[in-house]
Amino acid sequence: MTRMMRDRAASWDSDWSEPLPRGYRVGSWIVDEPIGAGGWATVYAGRPAGAERDDGTAVALKVMPTAGLAPRQARRVAEAAHREVVLGRTARHPRLVGVLDSLVLHTPDRPSLDGAIVLVMERARCSLRELLGTRIDEAEGARIVTGICEGLAHLHRSGWVHGDLKPENVLIGRDGEVRLSDFGFAVELSGTHGYSAPMGTLGYLPPERWKERLGERGVLVRPTADIWALGIVIHEVFAAGAAPFGGATPATRKAAVQEYAEWRTALRMDPAVPEFWRALATDCLAPCHAARAPHTAERLLERIRGRDAGRVTPRRPRLRIVLPALAACVVVAGGTALWPYAEGDWPSEGTTRIRVFNAEPECQNRADRDRQCSLGLAIDPLLPYTPENVVPTRVWHGDVLDADCRLTDGLPIVDEANFRSTAWFRVRVPRADPTDTAWLPAVRVMDHPELPRCTHPARQGLYGVVITTPYRP
Repeated sequence: MTRMMRDRAASWDSDWSEPLPRGYRVGSWIVDEPIGAGGWATVYAGRPAGAERDDGTAVALKVMPTAGLAPRQARRVAEAAHREVVLGRTARHPRLVGVLDSLVLHTPDRPSLDGAIVLVMERARCSLRELLGTRIDEAEGARIVTGICEGLAHLHRSGWVHGDLKPENVLIGRDGEVRLSDFGFAVELSGTHGYSAPMGTLGYLPPERWKERLGERGVLVRPTADIWALGIVIHEVFAAGAAPFGGATPATRKAAVQEYAEWRTALRMDPAVPEFWRALATDCLAPCHAARAPHTAERLLERIRGRDAGRVTPRRPRLRIVLPALAACVVVAGGTALWPYAEGDWPSEGTTRIRVFNAEPECQNRADRDRQCSLGLAIDPLLPYTPENVVPTRVWHGDVLDADCRLTDGLPIVDEANFRSTAWFRVRVPRADPTDTAWLPAVRVMDHPELPRCTHPARQGLYGVVITTPYRP
């Protein structure tokens, strides 16, 4: 596939598993030369039995041996292969490398390969890693990043997180198109998150990954992990392979990421990264999940397409760092929409009662109304949820409020348990004039009744909203 991958294959430890010779038949496929090797698999060029080598039907044969492995290791290999097959068959997309076939080798004459799992996949021309050795111009870089975003957007819509996005796993097809590959670490989502074994490529793991607790199901993984890795890749594309967090060893690079995530150092990017892509990468590299959450692959793709369509993007404001108690994670969110929504007087009928919810367990069973456990009601749900944008009256867990409508496209808010929502309820301010209203984010509500949508007749563009959300390590 690439010279780099061939070099890796040449240095591959033959004691780990016996290599397949050229011309060996695997099912209905013929093995050609090895083109890549990793910790769990070796990849060979292949072709259909009876086909000529250059007839356009070349494939990649990913051989994943299980013989000689401990039961737990063999199970992980089988699970990784299963994920690739399931994802490849259920989430087909032009930006994902397709799995054409899968089989198990029965080779009594080669005990080390007996029982090996083989995935037959579309074969690429090269990986992005090989292209990074030379300077990529902005037009080509834009095409590559757009393709990656398209693949990620489809994955996330389909309920999957890639889990190991890096240049080695971004392939350039024979047609020149971008395709994501290697879904052995992919995580299927259950709602907003999934769980994975504590594995991945060190230089592309988000800061919060080091603080996630390891439970029976593994560590918690969200789509924002892919967004962080995308930020690293964007920088590498336009900086000739240089990463934004430098260091001679994986440990020093990890330390640089942690320094940045804890606000002890600033994010420093290579001057070669063009302004638009620098802004995009900065948003992807927001230092915590909560701040990264608004920058979905879909939203990033909209920004790229808007740029390509020639729409003028307003100037980005300078990042304003806010550090309230218990720390906060701040990010500039691009492309948020603003509507004039609170028109007319509060209706005399049609209100529904909702109960306030505080995700902090220590605040849920307190009889006193300690201000540290209080929650704010926003004046405007489309402006930063900061002290300047809340009414003086506070509310507490269990309080009952009257709500008359629901806004579905407000500022994204993430609570202490990492639940995220863009929905807000318009409520009466307690102990105030009956006509006084404010807004409570849906993540702060126990009940979610069916309410009419709050009116917002005229959509207006707003760029550069500063979001402040609590960060819980």
